[in-house]
Amino acid sequence: MEETGEKENELQTVETAETLQTNSIESNETPSHLVAMIGLEFVAVEQPIDAFTNILFSSGTTGDPKAIPWTLLTPFKAAADGWCHMDIKKGDVVSWPTNLGWMMGPWLVYASLLNGASIALYNGSPLGSGFAKFVQDAKVTMLGVIPSIVRTWKVKNSPDGYNWSTIRCFGSTGEASSVDEYLWLMGRAEYKPVIEYCGGTEIGGSFVSGSILQPQSLAAFSTAVMGCSLHILGDDGFPIPSDVPGVGELALGPLIFGASSTLLNADHNEIYFKGMPVLNGKILRRHGDVFERTSKGYYHAHGRADDTMNLGGIKVSSLEIERICSAVDENILETAAVGVPPTGGGPEKLVIAVVFKDSDNLEHNLVNLMISFNTALQKNLNPLFKVSSIVPLPSLPRTATNKVMRRVLRQQFSQADQGSRL
Repeated sequence: MEETGEKENELQTVETAETLQTNSIESNETPSHLVAMIGLEFVAVEQPIDAFTNILFSSGTTGDPKAIPWTLLTPFKAAADGWCHMDIKKGDVVSWPTNLGWMMGPWLVYASLLNGASIALYNGSPLGSGFAKFVQDAKVTMLGVIPSIVRTWKVKNSPDGYNWSTIRCFGSTGEASSVDEYLWLMGRAEYKPVIEYCGGTEIGGSFVSGSILQPQSLAAFSTAVMGCSLHILGDDGFPIPSDVPGVGELALGPLIFGASSTLLNADHNEIYFKGMPVLNGKILRRHGDVFERTSKGYYHAHGRADDTMNLGGIKVSSLEIERICSAVDENILETAAVGVPPTGGGPEKLVIAVVFKDSDNLEHNLVNLMISFNTALQKNLNPLFKVSSIVPLPSLPRTATNKVMRRVLRQQFSQADQGSRL
């Protein structure tokens, strides 16, 4: 099997990206370090289906990163997701700011090239107007994002003046998105849809997503991914009926094409299956996210089950609180809500870490902000909720894949002097 043509296409994509970014390479030139590779013939080698293609590490948001091997099945899982849910096809140009250390890096390679699309690679930060120009010049048709990037674009108005009309849809993953920010994002590309995409490294892609064949709801998922089944666990630990709205820990059907079947540094069965309920004779697979199924059949992510806190006997997810607090003041860039156990025991205290756009006059503003937080939470969530403290931070601790590490904040706040910090 020859891959020469595909390799040359990939090299041309790299060349195009570098040309658009630096303007230092003429359009009819190929970088010298790539010239020697053009014309090389790559011959396929037969391997068993469970042979490894690459090894990735989970983000480590809830503990030590897990070493997760992707097999020869996983590329086809990524490609199927891209084709089915984002309509990636021959002739498309796909761009998604990522790296090969995050699962979306190899996902981008597989989902694009196996579907006959090109990859638009940008060498530099995607936060500024340079990337916005690159999207225009490369005629990107599917642009992948993470919400924190969109938030920065909106603040800086990075895409202003650039034509993104070639975009057919956006893809979004990595963290919870904002309705307002994503409505703004759609407006940059003639209101093309945003396809939400949620999964994990051990899934090799997604288990819940949107679809351009269905009406979409901003910051929501419209369907289980092709080949996956979703089950929301009730208070008794067993799945609620699939047509009933509810909120609970999400479990997955055990048969997922391309998902992990082993870990290199942990017991796969203990992490994903031990203690899970049985449905139709099969043990469900643990994922660890809290999900909501609405009365209209859409899904909302409420963060990790590990990020659920207990405030006065009431369980609530960090994301629910953060969505409300982040909308209280225009000077707030982002927030992180954590439940901190008091030194002497008792109910958890609600602490909000806040990153401000402008950090001037914080001491005076924090008093008013505390009042605003409590008013908004008591009106929109529960009248018993109360913020105990606000901690201004220059930035939130994040993993290499940009996920907020609330457990780090919880540990820092718990260890801090209760009198001076909390």
